[in-house]
Amino acid sequence: MTLLQVEDLHVTYRGGEGDVPAVRGVDLTVAEGEVVGLAGESGCGKSTLASTVLRLQPAGARVTGKVLLDDEDVLTMRWGRLRAVRWAAASVVFQGALHSLNPLQRVGDQIAEPMLLHEPGTTRGTAARRAADLLERVGLPASRVRAYPHQLSGGQRQRVMIAMALACSPRLVVADEPTTALDVMVQAQVLDLLTGLVADLGLGLLLISHDLSVLGSTCDRVAVMYAGRIVETGPGRDLFTDARHPYAKALAAAFPTIGDPGGRLSPAGLPGDPPDPAALPTGCSFHPRCTVAVAACERRDPLLRPAGPGRSAACLLVGEDGSPLTGTDGDVPEELR
Repeated sequence: MTLLQVEDLHVTYRGGEGDVPAVRGVDLTVAEGEVVGLAGESGCGKSTLASTVLRLQPAGARVTGKVLLDDEDVLTMRWGRLRAVRWAAASVVFQGALHSLNPLQRVGDQIAEPMLLHEPGTTRGTAARRAADLLERVGLPASRVRAYPHQLSGGQRQRVMIAMALACSPRLVVADEPTTALDVMVQAQVLDLLTGLVADLGLGLLLISHDLSVLGSTCDRVAVMYAGRIVETGPGRDLFTDARHPYAKALAAAFPTIGDPGGRLSPAGLPGDPPDPAALPTGCSFHPRCTVAVAACERRDPLLRPAGPGRSAACLLVGEDGSPLTGTDGDVPEELR
């Protein structure tokens, strides 16, 4: 069953010198019991998409399209309905737990607060007991309910954030860079915890990260974003090991394979920087950094199209069977020139 369905989503911010498009026509779905990854460099629109799922974008943002949560459009909900949906139907795990938790409140009180707000009739005692149970579910002793955020390690604070996200038993969780600033071992523990909760509770998880290697090993499906658009989608492991779009290939190559010196990224890495959203290049947004771009890439802005079984890519130089074209204008399909 589909929990989240994003259709033709556009998010535009007002800038000092004009509008800044952060998300440009994104389509995305997350089903019950499914882990969907969203990858891309900083500034590609991942966090904007995450915040828009529950209408948390800053004031002044212009949003069009649809964000269907259990077939109900979040973007058209009245404030009272939206308030009821947050935490109870869907919740967010933000990056940077130290900045998301209130330093003046014990973590148990912060976990219990959504229950008291969204579940009429819940007593403080019941909420406190459930908060302790949630801490144990995420791998922390129940006694930590009395701890303040500064008394916990980075990994423990992130587990508290996950416990808060589960406080009202939502069906969808959006995790925005949940392992940022954590060491590798703690990252693995947090990711195992999240995927284990999906398996145990049957919820849907949208996992956002810049690390395609993490998403490839964790997610059922992965979408790669660049300049506000999704440029490739496919099964997690397949996309990491056999990306179709040149940008997705570059992301995958940024993570060397242990024991394979030949698989390391070249010293030059991916050339250039992501484009300024307020001044996107003509044609394909990636073509100024692409090592295989042809003249047609400067003229045509490709949309997602089939690129093999279960795969799609927004690239003129990828055939519908997923095979790469040779990289000359003559090989670009006539209808895409």
